[in-house]
Amino acid sequence: MNHSAQAGRAGRYQRQGTGYRAFLPSPLPPNPPVRLQGELQPLLSQADRALGRLDGSIQTLPHPDLFVAMYVRKEAVLSSQIEGTQSSLQDVLAAEARVLSAERPDDVEEVFNYVAAMNHGLERLASLPVSVRLIREIHERLLVGVRGQHLSPGELRTTQNWIGPGGCTLAEATFVPPPPHEIPRLLGELEIFLHQESPLPLLIRIGLAHAQFETIHPFLDGNGRVGRLLVTFLLCEKEVLLKPVLYLSHYFKRHRHAYYDHLQAVRDAGDWEGWLAFFLTGVIEVSGQATETARRILSLRERHRQTITDEFGRAAGNGHRVLEYLYQHPIVAVTEVRDLIRTSYPAANNLIKKFAVHGILHEMTGQKRHRRFLYRDYISLFHDERGDQLGP
Repeated sequence: MNHSAQAGRAGRYQRQGTGYRAFLPSPLPPNPPVRLQGELQPLLSQADRALGRLDGSIQTLPHPDLFVAMYVRKEAVLSSQIEGTQSSLQDVLAAEARVLSAERPDDVEEVFNYVAAMNHGLERLASLPVSVRLIREIHERLLVGVRGQHLSPGELRTTQNWIGPGGCTLAEATFVPPPPHEIPRLLGELEIFLHQESPLPLLIRIGLAHAQFETIHPFLDGNGRVGRLLVTFLLCEKEVLLKPVLYLSHYFKRHRHAYYDHLQAVRDAGDWEGWLAFFLTGVIEVSGQATETARRILSLRERHRQTITDEFGRAAGNGHRVLEYLYQHPIVAVTEVRDLIRTSYPAANNLIKKFAVHGILHEMTGQKRHRRFLYRDYISLFHDERGDQLGP
């Protein structure tokens, strides 16, 4: 392939009326076609196997939907942190459990929105394919009532945006996406690509679609989050995964500069193969991590079930009920336990004490009243890598 054909393979820069140059992506699939030989072939094979192992490992969990719920929260935290939020996984769980804290970041609502957007999208997939309509619905859920809500939630942009260092002007931008009047056409072409018959392997198509969406950058805010959700929705829509448990935000966050460099190399040099190798490597790595997390959950649950059986005496039956509850609500109050097992407050308090004595629960408020207890070992399995400390 000659250099000029390679350079224009993903699209071209076009000078606009006011003098700046914006990028117009070519329709997918790339022309000349993606070269699947070389490093992409073994990576694709590894990625397919890793996804198969992950899907199988989730099916072995006693409550796969509870694992998914925690995993979605973790993804929401990481994806939102890429966009500049400060909330940690524990902040989100504490807010859900209504633990009042002056130290909790006020951007936790953005993470809640991400969880709501994810759940809405997964529910809609039953009746609506991944499409421009679904993408707009997801975007609206993402931005309603939070930072960015003035930037037209659910609406395609009608002004030019650009990507670059904070405070840079349009002329200084690292990358200028297509002008606004081109957005409906470009998204329409992307939707056609997603649903047409293709000999390309599904993971290759998903990798291409993510890069194309980020290049189109159809919204004034939230493009990164929507683009990352797109990957998970496509895997679930095509039933590669029965549960939504593959999230690449952790990988993209850790390799942030490489992520942006690979996307830019697609635009500038037509290097689709370099981007796809990076993308598939992420699928392999993240699938492996999620599979290991599922294994550790099973191990933790068995260990704590054994402790309750051996140490809780006549309270073991109620102890097992509380343990199962903790996988859905990893921060609890004595009143919740009282209501769950339908007993007196002192009896519930004594049961919580047993959990604390045996290191299963940890008191996290330091208060005499309205105390909350943290299932720390479980939350730690999902925790991000910012160096946060869990609980006291």
